[in-house]
Order: sequence, then structure tokens, then C-alpha cells
Amino acid sequence: MLGALLSLTSAAFFGMNATSVRRGVLTGTVLQGLSISFAFGLPFFILMSLVLGSFQQIWNFSYVSYVLLVFAGLLHFGFGRYCNYRATKAMGGLLVRPLQQVSVILSLILATMFLGEILTPLRFLGILLILLGPLILMGDRFKDYIRFKKENRKSFSADKDFNPNYREGFIFAMGSAFGFGASPVLVRGALVDLDFAAGVAGGVISYAAASVLIIIAVASPVRIKHVFSMSKVSVKWFSLSAFFISVSQMLRYMALAVAPVSIVAPIQQTSLIFQVLFSWFINRDHESFSVWVLVAIFASFIGAVLVSLSTDLVLSIFDLSDNLVRFLRLRWP
Repeated sequence: MLGALLSLTSAAFFGMNATSVRRGVLTGTVLQGLSISFAFGLPFFILMSLVLGSFQQIWNFSYVSYVLLVFAGLLHFGFGRYCNYRATKAMGGLLVRPLQQVSVILSLILATMFLGEILTPLRFLGILLILLGPLILMGDRFKDYIRFKKENRKSFSADKDFNPNYREGFIFAMGSAFGFGASPVLVRGALVDLDFAAGVAGGVISYAAASVLIIIAVASPVRIKHVFSMSKVSVKWFSLSAFFISVSQMLRYMALAVAPVSIVAPIQQTSLIFQVLFSWFINRDHESFSVWVLVAIFASFIGAVLVSLSTDLVLSIFDLSDNLVRFLRLRWP
């Protein structure tokens, strides 16, 4: 229960982060956003580890745990976050997030292969629905693309100032899905059987590794000048994003220390619901909204719920036939 609660709260903050990123990249660049994110994130994790009394745990991890946490940081905070910023800038957060739902499928596959976690028929059904969301979305976007070609219009979104680049957005959304999908397995492998406070200490290691990467990326006079040339508007939204994503990631690391990937990863996909709510109020003029976007989000959300449901819980609620009960009790592998 604690792991599920931490995951859900993490999802809410991730939804707020995605909404803030969308506003930030309207006037700023990916490098500027990443710089603020890491400048805030590492000190935040260090501070919270001191508050929770887990800072000393940093020196007590095994060699294998250090390696896993370093790679998790590079993969998620470095590669995944960069791809997420690029995808969001290209076609808007509400179009990116359903595509990123496939990250949970990668997480589950890797968790069964390397962590010995189990898949059930309910979880397989959830995976199919999670896949259905992006398919619905891309089908709708493809029809818009064909109409754009025929009518030779510059934009087919409600906002004429926003021209989605679907090809670039799709490529980077898939890149971020890979980074976000593989990293939970690495984190869980490093933190298994530890308490949630140790998860924050693990986050310090991951953030430190990724911070080295971003320092290398901006280590030139031209790029440093570019980072400091941000407008006040970009600074505001990127700073909000840095706070939201730092809290979200702290809660995610805490959840992965006390709960399996097969619970944490699917529940975090509910961030889509929070993102839609926040975007409707904040980013209405800078996103592509349609009925099919909502259908895709709903399908992916239901899939995420099914993936996280316990078979025993379902059987205790519903009176099912013996054949269906036997089917639902199947396990893989």
C-alpha cells in the first residue's frame, strides 16, 4: 500500500512537471530546461536525504548497486529526460504521454526477466490496453497529416501558433519511453529489500551521475552563454518543472525501494490524468486537444489500472465461473 501511495503521488507531480515543461519549451530550449532541472535536482535530493537521515546510506551500497544506480541516472535523468523535452517541444505533452505509456511494457518485461516478477492474465490485458492508447492516438494524428497534405495548411491544431512535428515527436517519445521503462528495473535491483529513505539516498547517486553528463554537455562558453540567456518566462516555468520533477523522482525512488516494478511502473502512468487536468487550465492554447486524445489517455489509464490489480483482489470481489478463475490464476513465467 505504501508503494502504491508513493507511486500515485509521484504521478501527480510528474503530471504537473509535464505541464510546466510544455510552457517552458515554448520560449526556451531543451538545454536550458535540463540545466535548471539538474541544478535544482541534485541539491534537493541531498537535502531530503539529510532530512530523512539516509545520507550515510550512500556509502553503504554494494558495488553492484552503485553501478545500477549510476546507469539508472544516466538512462532516465540524462537520456530519457532529454528525449522527453525534445518530444514535448515537437508535438506537445498530451501527444507525447500516451506514446510514453509503452515504457511500462518494457519495465514489466525486464522485471520478469531480471527480477523474477510475475505476469498474470489481468496484466497482459492491461498491456494490450496500454498499447491501444498510442495506436488510437497515432491513427488520429495520421488522418490529420493526410488532411494537412491535401489542404496544404500550416497547422491542423486548434492553435495556429502551434505546428506539431509528429515525426520528431514520435522518435524522441519512443527514446524517452525506453529510458523511462528500463530505469525502474535498475533502481529496483539496487534498492530491493531496503526502506523508502534509502531510496532517496539512491536517488542522490543517480542524480549525481546524470549531473556530470549535463555539466559535460554545457561545458563550453557558447553553451554556458546560451543557458544564461533564458527569458524570465522560461526561467519561471523551467524552475517550476525542476521542483515538480525532483519531488516526483524522489517519491518514485522511495516507492521502488518498498514495492515491485510491476506495481510502481503502471501506477505512475496515471500521471496522464493529472497532466490532462493541469494542461486544460494552463496549456489550452499550446496543446492539441481532441476527443481521440482523451480516448487514448482513457484506454492507457485503464490498462495501467489492470496491470496493477491483484488477481486475488478481483476474485474476492467478483463471483466468477471456475474456468475463468483458473484462467485468471495463470502465471508467467
